[in-house]
Amino acid sequence: MIIESLRSLYSRDLNKLKTEIEAYQNEENLWRIDKNIANSGGNLCLHLVGNLNLFIGTELGKTGYVRHRDLEFSLKDIPKAELIEKVQATLSMVDTVLSQLSEEDLGKEYPLVVFEDKMTTDYFLIHLVAHLDYHLGQINYHRRLLDI
Repeated sequence: MIIESLRSLYSRDLNKLKTEIEAYQNEENLWRIDKNIANSGGNLCLHLVGNLNLFIGTELGKTGYVRHRDLEFSLKDIPKAELIEKVQATLSMVDTVLSQLSEEDLGKEYPLVVFEDKMTTDYFLIHLVAHLDYHLGQINYHRRLLDI
């Protein structure tokens, strides 16, 4: 039952991420930073894609994705259409991997120690959707403040 809820939440929020990226009127503003805004909307998008592809794709789905976290924050000027494609591919991957998990899998220990202690897979999947939403809110504010 929780798997269907997770699939629904990830689908909803990754689709919101696509909508936020599409909503930038000036593509250059995706990469804009200003004063105390250290991360651009484009870089936050890359970070979310990298995060989910590593922690869900590589670790649970065995996709073979290799993350380059430093590039998530240093790459610039990737076309909006390419960002949207990355989000769509991530959405498809997340849904595929989650649909292959059983309720029993969710209760198992997550394969990596990410924080200080071990945790169950369901706990970490809930954490990841909260992380997605945190940065989704930042992207929304970034767009409304700097896409002028």
